[in-house]
Amino acid sequence: MVNLKNKVVLITGGTGFLGKALVKEFIKQKLKKLIIFSRDEQKQFNFAKEFNNKQQVNLRFFIGDVRDKNRLNLALKDVDIVFHTAAMKHVAISEYNPTECVKTNISGSENLVYTALNNKVKKVIAISTDKAVNPLNLYGASKLASEKLFISANSFSKKNECKFSVARYGNVHGSTGSVVQVFKSLREQGIKILPITDKRMTRFWISQKKAVQFVNNCEILMRGGEIFIPKIESIRITDLAKAILPECKFKLIGKQPGEKLHEVLFSKQESANIIEFKDYFVLKPVINLNNFNYKKSLSKEKGKKLKNEYEYSSDINRKFLNMLDIKNYLKKDG
Repeated sequence: MVNLKNKVVLITGGTGFLGKALVKEFIKQKLKKLIIFSRDEQKQFNFAKEFNNKQQVNLRFFIGDVRDKNRLNLALKDVDIVFHTAAMKHVAISEYNPTECVKTNISGSENLVYTALNNKVKKVIAISTDKAVNPLNLYGASKLASEKLFISANSFSKKNECKFSVARYGNVHGSTGSVVQVFKSLREQGIKILPITDKRMTRFWISQKKAVQFVNNCEILMRGGEIFIPKIESIRITDLAKAILPECKFKLIGKQPGEKLHEVLFSKQESANIIEFKDYFVLKPVINLNNFNYKKSLSKEKGKKLKNEYEYSSDINRKFLNMLDIKNYLKKDG
């Protein structure tokens, strides 16, 4: 895990699903200060209560929005490392409220880049999604733009100053608003016919624990300018439904606005710049101004370029979760 001892760490979106998981991991370490930056005061109030009488770090709850450049600039004073998890994530809501999605996911990312540079932050890890690859919806397009902003930010930073990298992965099991929550809610209502977009639909799947470990490792390994992509399993939506409600029947509702049949973690076009390691891939930047050798990780592991064009798609993934795997996931979160 990341050694953040004596570091000042800020997490944007720190009261969200991943943000909270990162906080709970980081408080185990001897940080100088951990700042939880988010705009929802009630979520901050509720989350703060979980640490009453057992606070292990200099924990600070900081109300703010990444849209507010001045507030973000104040929050980043003396910060060493930023984990950027704040985003507008719901596909349908983003389609209906496009300007709000742009303000948070794109303008918010731009604000973070400039305020991190201004405050001489050492490292920024931005969290992205498979929906940023060949985007079909505004959420994916906004995250693609966000990726580009963070990667290009390395061009404005001197070699040994602020470094920006991206962690890109798929669906996190149990995340807020996930299909797991939808199916479980319907089961609790006694409904035995579950809505399915398409029986062929697949998704990339990662546990919360593995997602946190992956983000941690990205902070250790980052040189700046790269996108880290984990090797993770895929899941069939029909298998997930059957694991939650074995006797269920399906109601086909068709693809929703902006929805894909399968997701992609890197495309054929991107594969020319992919370096493969044992447990993850690195998408190196097209413009490598610092001439970093991305083929050799900072842990001394040697990577290799892909021999052929390859699309890392959820439907042709070599690893699929079987029914027992899915049930074990479900047991862990009740």
